[in-house]
Amino acid sequence: MAKVRTTLTVDADVLRAVKVRAARSGKGDSEVIEEALRRDLGLDLLDRLWATNDLTEEAALALGVEAQHETRTLRP
Repeated sequence: MAKVRTTLTVDADVLRAVKVRAARSGKGDSEVIEEALRRDLGLDLLDRLWATNDLTEEAALALGVEAQHETRTLRP
């Protein structure tokens, strides 16, 4: 995946914690921040789910429609 450079403004304590985590884990600051963002945004979970997905597109669509219908019947 392509990387882009950006500028962030964060609390000094947050940046300090990033640097400590990076030093302890042998990773770079950017890697620690990206991992935290992916985890908080749920992207790591989505990546794992997509990697283990063995459904066909048709089966996945049917499952989604079924879940949607079940949710609608649960509403008062």
